[in-house]
Amino acid sequence: MVTQIEIGEITADVMLKDIKNIHLSVYPPTGRVRISAPSRMNLETIRVFAISKLGWIKQQQKKLREQERETPREYLDRESHYVWGKRYLLLISEKDQAPSVELKHSQMLLRVRPGTEEKKKQAIVEEWYREQLKQAVPPLLVTWEPLMGVNVERFFVQRMKTKWGSCNHNARSIRLNTELAKKPCECLEYIVVHEMVHLLEPTHNDRFVALMDQFIPKWRFYRDRLNQLPVSHETWAY
Repeated sequence: MVTQIEIGEITADVMLKDIKNIHLSVYPPTGRVRISAPSRMNLETIRVFAISKLGWIKQQQKKLREQERETPREYLDRESHYVWGKRYLLLISEKDQAPSVELKHSQMLLRVRPGTEEKKKQAIVEEWYREQLKQAVPPLLVTWEPLMGVNVERFFVQRMKTKWGSCNHNARSIRLNTELAKKPCECLEYIVVHEMVHLLEPTHNDRFVALMDQFIPKWRFYRDRLNQLPVSHETWAY
């Protein structure tokens, strides 16, 4: 259950959990504040803690709100698109054949039928991104499952408006945002490991952090890199 508290002009989401210590997070892109606290802790104590961190919270929010944003895509020739962190220039070819996407050197070749509307072009490219992610994830699971001693029953790839990824601990499944196909491969690996660690520890408590440190010691670097890259013009975050 999520409760909200006011810290001056800032609203923070508070989640009471079976954990030992209080955790404060500020999430991109808008600087949403979330506090995870021990279930025994009262809201006033949590508010006092948050007030003591107000300067840090505002600093993080300012940094996140200044993060570069992608401009809306119009699917026109020489428009920039990203695949695994590399920039490609879009080249549209209109032919009476099945639509497709192909990378050639520094170009993303989009083949469509004559007269194809922008919305349809977008759907074709987004489906192609989804397929890239579907192909990239299985090798990561093969690598990490034996190292972590967990088994991912199923993984799903979809457009997510609020997260980079999620984990269903009971179903032993993970979900990944299709936008990850635009980011460097190591960012995808970090998110996959993050969600797999949730199969061992569902919450973001001290044990979760210790497991992340154990399996992928540079995870904070990858997290920061992911959150510093240009994000979609839509409002979604991890």
